Amino acid sequence: MIIELRDKFLEKWEKYFGGSELPVVFYYSGGTGNAEVVPPAKAWKCLIGELMKVRRGASLCFNSDALGCRGGKRYSNLYPEFTPDFRYFLSCGIPGKMEGERYKRTPEIVDEIMTAHRDPGVSGMNIIFKRWDRLEESDNPEVVVFFGHADILSGLFTLANYDRAFPDGVIIPFGSGCSSIIYHPYLESKSDQPRGVIGMFDITARPYVGEDILSFAVPMKRFEQMIDYMDESFLVTEPWNRVLKRLNKRENK
Repeated sequence: MIIELRDKFLEKWEKYFGGSELPVVFYYSGGTGNAEVVPPAKAWKCLIGELMKVRRGASLCFNSDALGCRGGKRYSNLYPEFTPDFRYFLSCGIPGKMEGERYKRTPEIVDEIMTAHRDPGVSGMNIIFKRWDRLEESDNPEVVVFFGHADILSGLFTLANYDRAFPDGVIIPFGSGCSSIIYHPYLESKSDQPRGVIGMFDITARPYVGEDILSFAVPMKRFEQMIDYMDESFLVTEPWNRVLKRLNKRENK
């Protein structure tokens, strides 16, 4: 089934988005998914930077030891514990000991964020990333992740709201780059009405994506619905055709 869906989307993506960069997917497994096993990290590495290899076609399997960033471990859902000083790390820091990121004004605000954090319950498993065209029949993707500029995101955003009466079929929660493509959309996958997630506003992660690139992540069960709507949606109209001409021009540079 996944191969049929894979090829169906590839055809529609080429038709309506001009062959723009393909999305990547992830899922959790006790195995490797026929992906390259990433060795244990020897130094700090941003997971978003590592995913550039997947965006270029590699298939990678990470366990918690392969992730060289504590935030990456936590927001990939493989190690849900917060460090004792996280409340200071995200805010004002500790003089003489730790420089804070200053993304939140006070440690108390961070405490509230930590209280609301939910453990998805996948600790001890591997997280496998593949580009869409690398999917195999044995794969069971749980979330689809796009990296794109404003024209791409406008199309995905509009498609994700196409059959929804409420205004927030797509959300932009505060969080790290990895939380916006893994943690939040994975939680959405457990909802009866899963929403898309726009992200990559994390200042620390920004150097690992293009200057005009953001992310759009959506649970697989919602993405299948979006694929089915493509041929009847705004994508067949003249306004989108004008956007598509710009996409084609951009891709052919």
